[in-house]
Amino acid sequence: MTTAFLPVVQNGIQSYLASIRRIPVLSAEEEYMLANRFRNHGDLSAAKKLISAHLRLAAKVAFSYRFYGLPMEDLISEANIGLMQAVKRFEPDKGNRLSTYAVWWIKAAVNEFILKSWSLVRIGTIAAQKRLFYNLRKIKAKLGLYDNTSLDQESIKEISQNLNVPEEDVAEMDVRLNGDVSLNTPVYDDGYAEKQDFLSDDHNIEDSLAEHQESAMRLQLLAQAMGKLNDRERAVIQARRLSEAPDTLDSLGERLGISRERVRQIENRAIEKMTQFIHARAGVPA
Repeated sequence: MTTAFLPVVQNGIQSYLASIRRIPVLSAEEEYMLANRFRNHGDLSAAKKLISAHLRLAAKVAFSYRFYGLPMEDLISEANIGLMQAVKRFEPDKGNRLSTYAVWWIKAAVNEFILKSWSLVRIGTIAAQKRLFYNLRKIKAKLGLYDNTSLDQESIKEISQNLNVPEEDVAEMDVRLNGDVSLNTPVYDDGYAEKQDFLSDDHNIEDSLAEHQESAMRLQLLAQAMGKLNDRERAVIQARRLSEAPDTLDSLGERLGISRERVRQIENRAIEKMTQFIHARAGVPA
């Protein structure tokens, strides 16, 4: 399958959502029949029907990430790619509905896209730093701090203690979040418009181009490193390192049908591969 199966979100979010709402929901029997036709006979028309019928699920998951400061069109497109991967690997004879199985793949695809796009979480960072990345916005909301309101020193200290990360990490992340997210804050509750849509661009274009080039190089390096992993290593990294709620060794081992120690070995090997690749490309001595 290729991304030609996926609709393009080009006429606005409202128009796209309206179009996918009109796609009929599949019954369990219809889904099973289509999945078998694709898995056993390579029927691409069956795969397309399965994907189309679950585009609403992908959009729902994508919207749950709308406050991370990335364009909704991109989040939905990545969610759709995750859905396509789920359809490709779905085994209907195991008795699960596609929606249950696909959610994991959709979230993994969106999480990976966020990490690549923001370049805030480094490969091999400790779990506490990842919690900071994913939870700082939620914590600020609980403290009554919205939009691009900065944290005061007392709040930084409290968050540092709760998440077990240095205060300077909290302060740096807060600055980065405010800078990256403020213009993407939804103007309406439905998230269809963002503040940046109503602002003119007064930035120095040369500085913007330089920053864009540097960011693109980092993203390309991370994507290439992920490409050096095999399917199982990539699945483990997505579940353990790129997930908003990382799987435990036990739960992931059970899902993959291997021991927790085997999961740990695969994870460590994958991180070592990625680290070696990134160091080699960046010219860092081994």
